Amino acid sequence: MEKVVVIGSGCAGWTAALYTARANLNPLVLTGRQPGGLLTTTSTVENFPGFPEGIEGFDLMTRMQKQAERFGARVRFGVVEGADLFKKPIRLTVDGEVTEAQTVIIASGAGHRHLGLESERLLENKGVTYCATCDGALPVFRNQPLVVVGGGDSACEEALYLTRFGSVVHLVHRRDALRASRIMAERALAHPKIRPIWDSVVTEVHDVTQQKVTGIRIRNVKSGSETILNCAGVFVAIGHVPNTEVFKGQVSMDDAGYIIPRSGPATDVEGVFVAGDCADRVYRQAITAAGMGCAAAIEAERYLAAQNE
Repeated sequence: MEKVVVIGSGCAGWTAALYTARANLNPLVLTGRQPGGLLTTTSTVENFPGFPEGIEGFDLMTRMQKQAERFGARVRFGVVEGADLFKKPIRLTVDGEVTEAQTVIIASGAGHRHLGLESERLLENKGVTYCATCDGALPVFRNQPLVVVGGGDSACEEALYLTRFGSVVHLVHRRDALRASRIMAERALAHPKIRPIWDSVVTEVHDVTQQKVTGIRIRNVKSGSETILNCAGVFVAIGHVPNTEVFKGQVSMDDAGYIIPRSGPATDVEGVFVAGDCADRVYRQAITAAGMGCAAAIEAERYLAAQNE
């Protein structure tokens, strides 16, 4: 039986693993479907303290993993398919096998939100993508008009990255102003290759019959008029959905699926703690996720110490 199982391998997960490892709790880290979390799909991270020149998201996650492993954290590449958080010890089904734990830290993060279009689903990986740094350099996108859907920091970062490859980058946003931070918005709007399309939503991605993206249908939310915009790729950056589906009905969540902590990082289930983007719908930053991972680890350590008194 494990003393601590950390579910997730992003900033929150690796920080929790580091702290529990240094407390000699020999934590087991379950990576999930995307080892390193969403940060591995970003380019340069400029706002994580200690890296004045910035650091690639993948490199930051790799360093965090090595640091946690140095103190004894163990890594298992697997996905939690089922959980019984009420049973003591806690039971987790990971790729068909049951793992028992005294405490669990849920740091499962979040995944990309989709537009919800049938054409989007059918053209995923055929010109529709959710990660510019993963796919933007592909030959099919080079010197072609591209579209980014969204208006936050992620959308601006995606658009700026794609200017390296596309002939033009259309930034489609449902409002008349970006939601991004001031510095990101200014960078995006100042770039000569980025052309904002305000007050608009994507209603269809073309062309399913050709099995590739050739354009999008856009509807203006104010006038209701629709237009066709030719493009070779659609990069969706409209936010995230917490990866908490497997825990529904066992731990308190809000309507969007974010886990609700009861006190600090503790949930309303004894021995279960939470950290990172699966519980944070406000800040969702690498540094806040790391801080939450630290707090969850300390509380898990205190919980185990109390059980052994």
